[in-house]
Amino acid sequence: MLKAKNIRKSYPTSIGSLEVLKGLDLSITKGEMISVTGPSGCGKSTLLNILGTLDRADSGSLEIEDQLVAELDDEHLSRLRSESIGFVFQFHHLLPEFSVLENLIIPQRLLRRAEVDSRERALELLEKVGLSERADHRPGAISGGERQRVAVLRALVNRPSVVLADEPTGNLDVDAASKLMEMISSLAGDFGQAFLIVTHNPVVAAICLRNLKMEDGQLISSPEK
Repeated sequence: MLKAKNIRKSYPTSIGSLEVLKGLDLSITKGEMISVTGPSGCGKSTLLNILGTLDRADSGSLEIEDQLVAELDDEHLSRLRSESIGFVFQFHHLLPEFSVLENLIIPQRLLRRAEVDSRERALELLEKVGLSERADHRPGAISGGERQRVAVLRALVNRPSVVLADEPTGNLDVDAASKLMEMISSLAGDFGQAFLIVTHNPVVAAICLRNLKMEDGQLISSPEK
């Protein structure tokens, strides 16, 4: 599904080049829930940006759905990103002027899916997580926990193979964070998407079946559960 091999990434600084990712390897298979922990500044967000094709590695290879990212032109790369990768961030980034339902329809319409099919898919997801009654509300009229749950649904609406989540519970209280992770776990099981979740929250990591730690530019596996 997703394979990264020997990924290296450096950034220039006033005292020379800083190597953040140092020959990192990662393989993600269907339906996996993986956590990535590590101190701030260790390269977790850099890794997500590269895996999500928002940035390019200095060297190494990235393969998504049997396609080598380095061989794709901008148009095909954009298409791959839209169809195969979902993104969830610490802040929900929902469009405030549109309803919850419209926020789930728009990503589908960008891929030229029919209006009726896009609406049906959005309503299906909202019903699945008990948010149907919020469909016509704007993001500002629902709770923070509900907004983040909608953000996860938006990441799933185009049926990507993998969802990359950067501190998805960072702005939530304990109860809302727990509900969000229960929802993610349930949806991953139902739809088969893989989730790679960067987090500082040990509760979030505990829910994931595979735990990785970013250390010295590499991913180190935690002991098996």
